[in-house]
Amino acid sequence: MTHQHFKRGLIALLATVLLAFPQAARAGLPQGNAVKDPAAILRDALPFEQDDIRNLQHRLERTSDDLRAKRWSALGKAVSRSEALLSTRQSAILAAIPEELRSEAEALFSKVDAGLEDLKEQVSSSDKPGFIRARRTTLSRIGDIEALLVPADFERSIPKEFDALPRLMGRATLLIRTTQGDLTAVVDGYNAPLTAGAFVDLSLKGFYDGLPFIRAEDFYVLQSGDPEGPALGYVDPKTQQERRVPLEIRVPEEEDTIYNETFEDVGLFKATPTLPFATLGTLGWAHSANALDDGSSQFFMFLYEAELTPAGLNLVDGRNAAYGYVVDGFDVLEELTTDDRIESIKVIEGADGLKAHA
Repeated sequence: MTHQHFKRGLIALLATVLLAFPQAARAGLPQGNAVKDPAAILRDALPFEQDDIRNLQHRLERTSDDLRAKRWSALGKAVSRSEALLSTRQSAILAAIPEELRSEAEALFSKVDAGLEDLKEQVSSSDKPGFIRARRTTLSRIGDIEALLVPADFERSIPKEFDALPRLMGRATLLIRTTQGDLTAVVDGYNAPLTAGAFVDLSLKGFYDGLPFIRAEDFYVLQSGDPEGPALGYVDPKTQQERRVPLEIRVPEEEDTIYNETFEDVGLFKATPTLPFATLGTLGWAHSANALDDGSSQFFMFLYEAELTPAGLNLVDGRNAAYGYVVDGFDVLEELTTDDRIESIKVIEGADGLKAHA
């Protein structure tokens, strides 16, 4: 069984240029979004329009620099300003939430209020670990409120040529069981409906169960999804044809999703995708070096390493499609090698968002 078709195409430039000339490559690449927390990236990727809750989210996220420097006075001011923002703009945020969801939102706002009080206590006691825990919980509640702002009927426009492909509406959470332990991942159908849809569809079919990791390169990628036999991807049993999933990348400033074109193809040399390869465990869809539309079933998990592949400064963004993130099990991810395999992938939430092909 050969894997060269996908091996050559996935990260060839990344493996050669960054490894051989990391400083030169770094200097010549565009600066991008340096957010490295998958939860923060997923919050930012939610498609809604309400600036007040975004401002609250970002205000708390920006406390990281002050926290690292232990500038407790500045942290105290940031929390107080967050409280003031929430107090003055909560009504406006609630007004943007569908009426049937407002009671749920109000309960979440109460938890955010309590979280801000907790943050003030951590500042008073100069408790850095406590502040990190309280901030993580509070931001998670803010993210839950933001999710309520996404229209229930939200759907990206997808070219009709891809009508035969499954797509994911919203998000799904999956449990990836491996021979080293379990990973939890969130895939994003808001911004990569066809790629996330293909992954969820194949996971529900049990396609990945028992498949080995065929590639494990330090600091780069861990790849799987190559089925046994001569096929390089998923073969539809009805048509006997290999499913081909297009390269699918969204950019925040662009109205339309980019299909089967790289950033270089469309002249977006300084763009950062909505779903960037910016953190350990970014899920990416593999395609060959010869075509952008021949991804089928093989996927990889980006092994982010700050010195070689800094956030916003890599050769994967704009050349491969990210469609989700590992959110738990990072210690397991770092132990996986080509001696390991996927035992199973189960969709534990969001399977009802999968729309079958036309």
